[in-house]
Formats: sequence, structure tokens, C-alpha cells
Amino acid sequence: MKNLWCVLLFLLVVSHAVAGDDWDPNEAEELLQTKWDVIASVLRNKDLDQKAKASQIDKIIDPIFDFALMGKLALGRKHWPKLTLEEREKFTQLFTKRLKVSYTEKIKLYTDEKAILKPAIQKKKAVHIPMELIGKEKKVVILYKLHHRDKYWKIYDVEIQGVSILLTYRSQFDDILSHSSVGDLLSQLEESQTR
Repeated sequence: MKNLWCVLLFLLVVSHAVAGDDWDPNEAEELLQTKWDVIASVLRNKDLDQKAKASQIDKIIDPIFDFALMGKLALGRKHWPKLTLEEREKFTQLFTKRLKVSYTEKIKLYTDEKAILKPAIQKKKAVHIPMELIGKEKKVVILYKLHHRDKYWKIYDVEIQGVSILLTYRSQFDDILSHSSVGDLLSQLEESQTR
């Protein structure tokens, strides 16, 4: 009887793990398309000033970005393990705020370009979704990288014209931390947000 319970427990765990990995990359594409359509309508709304637009965009993007993972990846294996729990929380909070401001500023450059999402490309347990913003004079290529976490798709990196936001920040943070302390990095992040 004990062996039967062990087998049943094992089968339950295995079936749950398989079901948990059974996600559809097209769901990520649909999510991104829906969010982008809403963001574009906010940006086109002439009744909203820039501050109101930024506030609405923040509410739209907040649930689909994995800011905690982005912070961890931005510091990388070299620096993240060295931070205390309090430093990790503070860094994640400051880094999240910085990312939101940066993303909102880049999105404000949108001037009614046509956004074309390409089919999702599965990369192991992640999905990459290319998007092109086509304007009158130029085309901007964006690559959204998503992973499936807690039953939801979350963006963990964005590449603009082939340049990863996370790798750019990692390079900056690595440079700062090679000459300064974690406290100095946190101070610089705080100062950049008061300007």
C-alpha cells in the first residue's frame, strides 16, 4: 500500500510538472498585441497630458514585466549574490522605477507608427517576440523576451535595434561596482530619480 501511495504521489507530481510546462507561446503574442494596442490608444489620446499618459502606461505595463528578475539579471551572477536581502530589495525597487521611466520615455517617442508583431519564437522555456515600428522615415526593430512564470507571461528583457536593455544596464552596473560599493550604486540610482 505504501508503494502505491508513492507511485500515485510521483505520478501526480510528474503530471503537474508536465501540465505546468504546457503553455502556448501564442498566448504571449496575444498578450503583447493586446497591451500594445491599449498603450497606443493611450498615446493617441489628445485629452491626456504626458503625466496622465505615463501613469496609465505604468498601470498597463506593470503586470507584464518581471522587474524582480530583470534586476537580478542586470546585476548578473557576479554581483547579485553579494547583496544582502535589504540591498536586493532596495536595488529592485530603484531599478524598477528607473526601467519604468526609461520605457515610458521611449514609448513617448511613438508618433503613430504602425506596429507589426511577428510570430513568437520559442527559445527553450522562453519566447521571443519581434516587433517592428514602421514610421514614415524609419523602422525600429524591437524584440520582447518573455518567460512563463506563475501561470502568466512576463517580459524579462527588451532589445531595441539589437541592443539589450539588461546587458546595457549590466555593463553600467559592472563598471560602477568595479570601482565603488553597492551603497554607491544605490545612491546613484536614487540621485538619478530625483533629477
